[in-house]
Amino acid sequence: MALAPAYAAHRLTSAALHASSSTGAGHTLEIFLDYACPFSAKIWRFLESQLLPSFAQESQQHISVIFRHQVQPWHPNSTLMHEASLAVEKLNPAAFMRYSSALFDSQVDYFDEATVNLTRTEIYRKLADLAVGVNAVDDRTALLQLLDIQSSDSPTNKGNAVTNDLKYHVKLARAQGIHVSPTVVFDGIRDDSVSSSWGLDQWNAWLQPKLQQ
Repeated sequence: MALAPAYAAHRLTSAALHASSSTGAGHTLEIFLDYACPFSAKIWRFLESQLLPSFAQESQQHISVIFRHQVQPWHPNSTLMHEASLAVEKLNPAAFMRYSSALFDSQVDYFDEATVNLTRTEIYRKLADLAVGVNAVDDRTALLQLLDIQSSDSPTNKGNAVTNDLKYHVKLARAQGIHVSPTVVFDGIRDDSVSSSWGLDQWNAWLQPKLQQ
């Protein structure tokens, strides 16, 4: 599926890799992830440390990997974490992947038990501190301006400055029938057989037949 220009940083393979590809558009691997999901964190770490580097090899340069948001409502703070990543992308697109890694690495800090006594605003501040701490953004105030809900005597329930961005990604996942995370879509076809426990050999065995199509 196409990637909207506003979310170009969600393409995890490098621009240089695409420029050197002899097949042009090539294949597309979309991975739907929830920052608050332990299984998403597991597959992300494998993706970052092993799968993406393997795609840099010349034989597999024509695979485009796209991060997709899968916000699961049974993880209430998932919404806030995904909002924060979208806000970071607006301020510093180059840091989207770095901040995503930081969110997965610190996800337990946003689990229910860890945040039960925190307000929404306080959680936004934790997320902003994390972004500054990993050098994803320089301006904490600018990030919070995108995240904070503005109080009003006449509430309209319109959300914050990235609510419409989040809606876009939620609608995209729903349109493809995505229910859980992680979920993998290859060239537009969902494949629920992919596991977060797979190693590189299993990924290669799954990919090779598809690369011949």
